Amino acid sequence: MIKEKIVDGFNNAPHRSLYHALGLTAEEQSRPLIGIVSSYNEIVPGHMNIDKIVNAVKMGVAMAGGTPIVFPAIAVCDGIAMGHTGMKYSLITRDLIADSTEAMVLAHGFDGLVMVPNCDKNVPGLLMAAARVNIPTVFVSGGPMLAGRVDGKKTSLSSMFEAVGAYKAGKIDDNQLRVCEENTCPTCGSCSGMYTANSMNCLTEVLGMGLKGNGTIPAVYSARIELAKHAGMQVMELVKKNIRPRDIMTEAAIKNALTADMALGCSTNSMLHLPAIANECGVEFNLNMANEVSEKTPNLCHLAPAGHTYMEDLNEAGGVYAVLKELTKLGLLDTSVMTCTGKTLGENIESAVNKDTEVIRTVDNPYSKTGGIAVLRGNIAPDGCVVKRSAVAPEMLVHEGPAKVFDCEEDAISAIYAGKILKGDVVVIRYEGPAGGPGMREMLNPTSAIAGMGLDKDVALITDGRFSGATRGASIGHVSPEAVSGGLIAYVKDGDIISINIPEYSIELKVSESELNARKETMEIKKKTDIKGALARYASQVSSADKGAVINKFKD
Repeated sequence: MIKEKIVDGFNNAPHRSLYHALGLTAEEQSRPLIGIVSSYNEIVPGHMNIDKIVNAVKMGVAMAGGTPIVFPAIAVCDGIAMGHTGMKYSLITRDLIADSTEAMVLAHGFDGLVMVPNCDKNVPGLLMAAARVNIPTVFVSGGPMLAGRVDGKKTSLSSMFEAVGAYKAGKIDDNQLRVCEENTCPTCGSCSGMYTANSMNCLTEVLGMGLKGNGTIPAVYSARIELAKHAGMQVMELVKKNIRPRDIMTEAAIKNALTADMALGCSTNSMLHLPAIANECGVEFNLNMANEVSEKTPNLCHLAPAGHTYMEDLNEAGGVYAVLKELTKLGLLDTSVMTCTGKTLGENIESAVNKDTEVIRTVDNPYSKTGGIAVLRGNIAPDGCVVKRSAVAPEMLVHEGPAKVFDCEEDAISAIYAGKILKGDVVVIRYEGPAGGPGMREMLNPTSAIAGMGLDKDVALITDGRFSGATRGASIGHVSPEAVSGGLIAYVKDGDIISINIPEYSIELKVSESELNARKETMEIKKKTDIKGALARYASQVSSADKGAVINKFKD
């Protein structure tokens, strides 16, 4: 308890004097001190309501006999950062968030924590921090945005990016683009499809670190305020019972999360974040696990961008717990794992009901018998690359075509908009990996441009960078090793034939070994020399994507 370290005894009088400077009474100082990590800011739509969530958490902590203390965490809006230098800073914030939270917690000796994240790197960064500091912790997110409405149909941010491609192709006019712009994102919250933020908030429930509804209750619902109060109360129970994150995020829980990932059709970014979280928990995570789990896990949900349902629909259908209950029918989950409710996963989902079998398919009628994500391997990606299989058109599951090669995202975008990408092409974007980018930019612009121009059923895209959870189509990212590390992707030339077979988990550059060896003698690896500050430090320390793009590799 904190009072043993900082409050009790004559030698801690200086500490108590600083607590008095905060306006904390002697009574407050005698109670468990609960840190509330607030991701509130006024630039990220998913975070603009978090002040309300934090106030509710504070009330819950106080009602349960604790002393709530708020401190901040940063967050980047991937949508706003998309398509320019700002995106280089998105993934690196995951580690900045974990590091800064670790520093705040251990410097001030909190007894427990309530993490209040919402967006893409914010959630995994705080999960990493929770595992690292390992004191009783509960998560409650800011919640998802309601779907937009355009021409009487639900829509979301991925449709907005695709509308730009449609505009460029002359399929919609200025007025139609403006109507999309003004109606696609109607409320605060994390963008309304099964993109990265919502993927990770849902998986937080599966990991056992968030209460029921954490991933799906819309940001604007009053039920989210109630959830936040319960999170504040529940952390006090965890403190009393000394239930800690590493008691919850075990190897079995992480495998449960990977299984649910496949059923939900989560973002490919989960294949960066789950390994990073596992790393902090001292659990080995190999990308091969993804295909092993996928082979026996049916894909039950097709939320946007894969389909035409949204987070609000998943919530009304029974949420994450209903999906998990379906998976238990096949014995795919370890339901004995402990969770932040103080109960096992099995106890949590016992009463869950699937209320809409169109939103959450039954295990007898899945969208596919295999999971939503696939890891491909071959000479161009011997350490693996990742695709959101559930968002790929059937005709693109197997594809072979000539490469169109670009050394950065901007060059690829220019070529797409200029009409230089033809049906059958395989667009290759390299030098965008964790170290080569640096920062492993998320590339929704090129994939959305391809989709918006009607080429998503004819063109594949591969990169050592990564894609947004809002991406659909044969978009294959995380190619490892990356170009800057001498991966084969660095030696691809225009016109080379690339063969992709997603059902067989394979990807091959059809160029002879002798030709590739000759290219390695003459083609130079391009390393950026003009980076500085946080980016330079990140580039020098980050692991490859197949290892989760982690900075610190821990083994316990």
